[in-house]
Amino acid sequence: MHSARDRVEYEPWLAELETIADRLELSTEARSCAVDLFLTDVPESDRSKRAVLAASLYAGSLVAGDGRTQGAVADAADVSRLSIQSRWKELLEAAGLEPPRW
Repeated sequence: MHSARDRVEYEPWLAELETIADRLELSTEARSCAVDLFLTDVPESDRSKRAVLAASLYAGSLVAGDGRTQGAVADAADVSRLSIQSRWKELLEAAGLEPPRW
């Protein structure tokens, strides 16, 4: 669980997450999961925050059954697909979830 302080501190990033989720037309459940994943492990560097935000959206969409491709999320978030690919599994693991084994 995350504190209200976390949400206030990262409000600009959470607003960006919502904007990207709108572009992707993600469900409420996928958005909520993405927020939780992002707040679980927010990096210090602003440059890294965008990549983690995108990976959170991708992983959140998978968890909610509202999956989007890494490419679609990367395009919507203006990051490389590799940025998502290299981070999404560790985000799930940090949240205590097991990544799928395709």
